[in-house]
Amino acid sequence: MSNRRLKIYTTTSCGDCKLAKSVLDRAGVDYEEIDIDRDPDAVATVLAINGGYNTVPTILLPDGRVLVEPRRHSLLAALGLEASARPHA
Repeated sequence: MSNRRLKIYTTTSCGDCKLAKSVLDRAGVDYEEIDIDRDPDAVATVLAINGGYNTVPTILLPDGRVLVEPRRHSLLAALGLEASARPHA
């Protein structure tokens, strides 16, 4: 098992990115956020991962799996966490 940290590629104007970060924060998951608006190398990484598409959030899990624009339950399932907890309204 790798000890690498989860990485999430985002932009400041991305609503899905804010949602994914909120899910990670509520679950207590440690992650590195990389804002592709501020990092040209990160743009190249996201384009390479997503077949030429600049799609965020792109999440690199420590085990090497990649999630692109995951829904809440998919993100929690990929992390091995319970998806049954309901968010506060």
